[in-house]
Amino acid sequence: MGPPHRYGVPVEVLARIHCGATVQRLLCHPRLPLVAGWDADRPAIRIWKYGDGQLRECGAVGAGSAVYGDDIGYERTKRTPSAAWHPGEALLVVADAESVARWTPSGTSPIDGVAPTEYQREVAFSPDGRTIWLSPADGEDGWEQSVALDLASGTTSIGPGWDTGVVAHPAGGLVCTLQSDQAATLVLFSEDTGPVLRPLRRALVLDCDGYEAPTFSSDGRHLAVRGNAYDNSLEVFEFPSLRRVLGMTLGEPSPGYPYPQEWLDEMDAWSRHNVVFGPLPGVLWIGTPEGAVVELEIDGKRVTEHEVLPGAAVTALAATAAGDLVVAGNDGMLLLLSVGRIGTEEAPRAAVTEFLAATSEASVVDMDQLDLTDGTRTWQPGDLEVVSEDSGADPSWVRIRAAMNRLT
Repeated sequence: MGPPHRYGVPVEVLARIHCGATVQRLLCHPRLPLVAGWDADRPAIRIWKYGDGQLRECGAVGAGSAVYGDDIGYERTKRTPSAAWHPGEALLVVADAESVARWTPSGTSPIDGVAPTEYQREVAFSPDGRTIWLSPADGEDGWEQSVALDLASGTTSIGPGWDTGVVAHPAGGLVCTLQSDQAATLVLFSEDTGPVLRPLRRALVLDCDGYEAPTFSSDGRHLAVRGNAYDNSLEVFEFPSLRRVLGMTLGEPSPGYPYPQEWLDEMDAWSRHNVVFGPLPGVLWIGTPEGAVVELEIDGKRVTEHEVLPGAAVTALAATAAGDLVVAGNDGMLLLLSVGRIGTEEAPRAAVTEFLAATSEASVVDMDQLDLTDGTRTWQPGDLEVVSEDSGADPSWVRIRAAMNRLT
């Protein structure tokens, strides 16, 4: 445990419930007191409502589906659904490779108009709630494309491919998503207007693939990325500068989600969904395998550890619209925690305005044609074509590019 930080806000348990299953991921509604959780045993998503000192289950999608059983790796991933909350309504959209459905408090119903795909499919709402974005699209070139489904008309249009969620800046006006390759992952930014995503030239490049969806701080001045496929890494970047201000590894590498929970228990592993910003600007919360949530003050690198699940590992962590935290444990417990209400006012728009003023829409999403930064160095269009030397400290994607250039 590190020295006390300047906020000094105590953590208080507001509500708890034993949900009877391990929850491996949590997703809070951006405005309403609702939270969705991924069941670790089967391709199902359960929904809870919170408030007045209570957490109660109010619905589920796929509760009767077959358990994962021996499915691991790609087979398990393909069966695992994705989900997204409507920005203003009590509406959750759940998608997999075969179908798309909507959940509301009155029940679950299918959404037609989107063809099946052979791949796992991600889903997100546009910030105005009128459009559902799904990626990948179907067809031969579907992996490189996404589908935008207009809910009112049922019409679809094609956009660029993306994966691992779409995350809106808290001030509005901008969203970011990931476009992953085995060697490198692009964090792409787009203005939040129009029916399809239109990536901008300025992008963040991460080493390798396998990252989780990014998370913005409540004031929009920091962006955290959890991953990757080979490391329990955590990186934090300033926004709008995209300068990297924190890089660390959380314990030993592990298979991680979507592998069976018993594997994770045996390895005392860190959850892949254990990092989130709460209401305090510049403070990141991290769930640990020892049942604690760690309060990390980014600027001062100070930490405070709060034991909330004695004897149980934290399997998922999320922040509510009111600034509280929802914590899931591998003992089936779900907690609602108060961690202070400082900084819950609207995020300033100046950071988004500054970012947009310094870039423009990309004509093509290609590493050679983008203005790239890894948070430390920058590459302009054409720079990567002449990279021929590298060092052991360079990320793997730079070393691969240098090796390829030396062969030509």
